[in-house]
Amino acid sequence: MRRLMALLAGSLLPGAAPAGAPVEVAVSGIETASGKVHVDICPPAQFTRKDCPWSADTAARAGTTVVTVRGVPPGRYAAQAYWDANGNGKADRNFIGMPLERVGFSNDVRVKMSRPKFAAAAFDHGTAPTRIAFAVHKIP
Repeated sequence: MRRLMALLAGSLLPGAAPAGAPVEVAVSGIETASGKVHVDICPPAQFTRKDCPWSADTAARAGTTVVTVRGVPPGRYAAQAYWDANGNGKADRNFIGMPLERVGFSNDVRVKMSRPKFAAAAFDHGTAPTRIAFAVHKIP
C-alpha cells in the first residue's frame, strides 16, 4: 500500500516524469496544413471509442504529421487517428455516425462499413519509446 501511495504521490508532483514512455505516431495522408491531427492510444476496451486514456494532437502538416503521445505505460495497444481538417476539435460524423474526416488505425488497418478489430491494429509498447506509422483515409 505504501508503494502505491508513493507512486500516486510521485505522479502528482509538479515536474514528475510521466508514468510511461512516449508513442510517436507518424500519420500520413494529410492533404494540407490546416487543422490538427489527433491520435489516441487505446487498450482493447476503449479502442474505436472516445475514452482512450492516452491522446495528443498537433498542428497538421501537409504529407505526414508526427504526433507524440506521452506517458503510455508498457502494454498492448491499438492507435486511432483523425485529421481534424476544420479544427473544430472533434471527429465530424454524418447522420449515421460514419466519419466525414479522414481516419486511420495502427498497422494501417483499412475499414469500410464496420469498426476495425483490436487484434488487427494491435502493437506492443515497452519501456522505451515506440514509433509507429500509418495513414488516414476517407471512409467510403
